[in-house]
Amino acid sequence: MKQFIIDRTEIRASIAVVLGSGMGGFCDRMDDIISIPYKDIPDYPESTVRGHAGELAIGSLDNIPLLAAKGRFHFYEGYDIQTITLPVQLFHSLGIKSLIITNAAGSLKPDLRPGSLIIIDSHMDCTFRTSVTEPEEYLGTPFHDPAYIKLAIKSANKIDLSITKGTYCWTLGPSYETPAEVSYIRSLGGDAVGMSTVPEIQAATELGMKVLGISTITNYAAGIIDKPLSHDDVIKVSVQVKDDFTNLLTEIIKGMVL
Repeated sequence: MKQFIIDRTEIRASIAVVLGSGMGGFCDRMDDIISIPYKDIPDYPESTVRGHAGELAIGSLDNIPLLAAKGRFHFYEGYDIQTITLPVQLFHSLGIKSLIITNAAGSLKPDLRPGSLIIIDSHMDCTFRTSVTEPEEYLGTPFHDPAYIKLAIKSANKIDLSITKGTYCWTLGPSYETPAEVSYIRSLGGDAVGMSTVPEIQAATELGMKVLGISTITNYAAGIIDKPLSHDDVIKVSVQVKDDFTNLLTEIIKGMVL
């Protein structure tokens, strides 16, 4: 996989972004893009979820070399952890030192409205795959780089964008969480819930990368308000906040190279 990518571009980046559901439009801001469909990369799986383009974008952002994964893989698609984290492993092999991981997430709090952006400063694995014990909260280092969190907040202030920090909780999917599950995760201190990101954070940290996680709140989790959940709403809100999301990532990436 590494050699396949190297043979197709002379761009050598140290920063990469994993783009969540409906967030591929960020790449419209990039220049000199080479797009490589996942299906063309040897031994690489395909993304099957709507809103994930399933391609690797290689180019630059404000003259900063950048790699972007437009779409990811999920445990609920039948992939194992090794496959889910394959983009992270590929980025590491290509020399990536800083990784921004983004996702679409459900709000666990009434005052955290769809369209909000959250800087992930802690996470919990609520999948119960390996243990039935209460999920542990992983705050700050080594998984969530304090300097990058500070940079993200500074970048948001620079563009006059309201933002907050919070705890992201990983569940298996593919169905949305029940109101009872949401109530339990809220009791643990969770702010946002989704079906990705935590394996990628863990893998990137183990590989020595500096990580920043960002959630776009696209819906309220079940039971927070009296409205059914829909993946269409997730995509719709992601598109609506495209400009804020893109402007924030642009400022953060520029700050990473200073």
